[in-house]
Amino acid sequence: SLEQFEKTMSELKLAYPKKIQEALPANMVCGQLTAKRFLTPRVSGGIPEVTVHDVYEHRKNVMLIDVRRPEEFNNEYGHIEGARLVTLGPELEQFLQTADKEQEIVFICRSGGRSAQATELALSMGFKHAANMAGGMITWNLHQLPVERNTEVRS
Repeated sequence: SLEQFEKTMSELKLAYPKKIQEALPANMVCGQLTAKRFLTPRVSGGIPEVTVHDVYEHRKNVMLIDVRRPEEFNNEYGHIEGARLVTLGPELEQFLQTADKEQEIVFICRSGGRSAQATELALSMGFKHAANMAGGMITWNLHQLPVERNTEVRS
């Protein structure tokens, strides 16, 4: 009976199973571990968006793609440390064709408009974890978050 089984098991005084924290979640999804996600976007107008504070907190754990033009990357608004410049248009389309579709990506621009377009494009190409940084670099600067300027443009 269930009672007998529980009594027998409790009398064995077995140690807590090693790696149970990994095994149990994997068993609950048929053995497939899911990658840890850092951002939880909210959907606005059909586009997943994250706040500048979310990006600041997780900027080292997600891919940051700045879709502005090269001359904007180091202008008055600067750019986020570690952001990669991939201009909206053919350059971004080419980048997305080879990028990891499971990667968490945040798209960034001046005010959030172009990065929303980039997010929509990425989602249409099968990316599962793409988000727009709401308000863009204008909002980032309004919150006085750190920026870089006058650095070599990375593409």
